[in-house]
Amino acid sequence: EAEKIEDVLQGQPVRFVENLRYMEGMTSSIQTGIQAASAESEGLLICLADQPFIETSDFNRLIHEFTDLFDSESSLIIVPVFKGQRGNPVLFSSQFRDIILQHKGEGCRDIVLKHPECVREVEMGNDNVLQDVDTLEDYKMFCTD
Repeated sequence: EAEKIEDVLQGQPVRFVENLRYMEGMTSSIQTGIQAASAESEGLLICLADQPFIETSDFNRLIHEFTDLFDSESSLIIVPVFKGQRGNPVLFSSQFRDIILQHKGEGCRDIVLKHPECVREVEMGNDNVLQDVDTLEDYKMFCTD
């Protein structure tokens, strides 16, 4: 499947990274991506691959909030929220790079929960950040919308 994606994105300003440890779970994919990211990056945007409704404006909202706060708060976790419910993607400041790389749990939720003083919730104007496609039923519902 990776080759198909690379073919579709040929010529785009993207860098492809393959997680050869994918059988170890989602965290290994996150860690593989972070290891490939520039050490000079100020932020790490952790996105789920199964969120087809996320729009550019959703990403921009999170990045804008991060940029506004970063000068005064260098240890940040930007979490999107819709009607009180937290969603994804989550934007971590680079201070969390080593914490994420050493993390043993599944995903980064535990990191968010362990650092509430760094969390800044961003109210979103839609529920895109809550929607994902985990099951065949979800996929069928997505295809009919």
